[in-house]
Amino acid sequence: MSKGKIFFVSLGCDKNLVDTEVMLGHIVDAGYELINEESEADVIIVNTCSFIHDAKEESVRTILEMAQYKTEGHLKGLVAVGCLTQRYREEIVQEIPELDGALGTSNYDEIVEALDHIILREEPYISFKDINYACEPYIKRIGDQTAHYAYLKISEGCNNHCTYCIIPSLRGKIRSRSIESLVEEAQYLVSQGKSEIIIVAQDVTKYGVDLYQEKALPRLLRELVKIEGIQWIRLLYCYPEDITDELIDLMAAEEKICNYIDIPIQHVSDPILNRMARHSNRVSIIEVINKLRRAMPDITIRSTFIVGFPGETEEDYTILKTFLKDHRLERVGVFTYSIEEGTKAAQMSGHVDAEIMEARRDGLMAQQQEISMDKNEAMVGKIIPCIIEGYMPEEEVYMGRTYKDAPGVDGAIFISSPFELLAGEFVQVQVTDYNEYDLIGEVYDEFSQ
Repeated sequence: MSKGKIFFVSLGCDKNLVDTEVMLGHIVDAGYELINEESEADVIIVNTCSFIHDAKEESVRTILEMAQYKTEGHLKGLVAVGCLTQRYREEIVQEIPELDGALGTSNYDEIVEALDHIILREEPYISFKDINYACEPYIKRIGDQTAHYAYLKISEGCNNHCTYCIIPSLRGKIRSRSIESLVEEAQYLVSQGKSEIIIVAQDVTKYGVDLYQEKALPRLLRELVKIEGIQWIRLLYCYPEDITDELIDLMAAEEKICNYIDIPIQHVSDPILNRMARHSNRVSIIEVINKLRRAMPDITIRSTFIVGFPGETEEDYTILKTFLKDHRLERVGVFTYSIEEGTKAAQMSGHVDAEIMEARRDGLMAQQQEISMDKNEAMVGKIIPCIIEGYMPEEEVYMGRTYKDAPGVDGAIFISSPFELLAGEFVQVQVTDYNEYDLIGEVYDEFSQ
């Protein structure tokens, strides 16, 4: 018999999603039932985000929206967990009295105890551990059963302390998982039907510096590629200063590791990089990009950039725009600077007007759209492996992804096929057309040529 019905909302990044899936595993193991209708829930849990202002607003709005089910449904408890609660741990329950529970970023393993207090004892549960506490690995995650990819979070926390970022104060110092536990988790994910493993952390390339006293990402990857059933391994959040020759050579040599890398560069003007407290400079960033392209001519490089950082001049912006024009990264996201309380950048002089920031962002994205069009046009006629995500009956096409596309952030490929394709299936596709961000193709059946 179920101990209670739980509805879960997960906000924010893919790393937050992993935390959610871990909590869901704990909840089900403890005898609670997960449901898809808020109105039927005994307890609603919101895993919050607090990275930038908009994320904070979304988290608060979601909590308040869920609180209405105390009067419209039979909700016994409303729990907030994650970054927002950690950031405002002193005042969140006072400011949002609708909450019956709050957990920080380092005690997700207490989620069942929190539920038991609220449902069985009808008591609130508020708990925050030291942000550097490391929860024990929990392998039995519960995620989207229809997805054929899963995120593997290899470490928690960050040591970088960029001046615009609140994460180290919310997530603590880097705490790497052991290679053995990560291999075990990856094997479990494969047993659940996952064929693409996406490596994530706040800083993937510093994996192991605390646990093994070295950058151990290549060591981990060498073990993961041995797992039968994994077809693609994708790397996100690789800081440019830590992309070693060893890592590049391994990516080039191992077929399972996608020729795809996400590098959060943020800017390339040295004065701005210094103000951001980044550990790279323009020359070293260009050197890493050139090394990656020499080793893997077909590599897809994704990055994100911030415009309007305090002190950014027109010259700094021009340097960034010229860099993107010259180096033609395949995937680019551009964000306007967001003032975050508690960061060093918030106290800096030279804040840029919002209209200027938006114009700079729009200028970069317009330029990038042309680059993306050119890159996609160059794909026409090529045959490329794709994973099928699903079928779109209205258009009578399948939607898939190439190795060039991470789920949720990149484009798609729309595929025509004379025979049925299954979600999760890998097929060869010949590209026949394109638009700004997506490709169009046909299943390539070499036996019918």
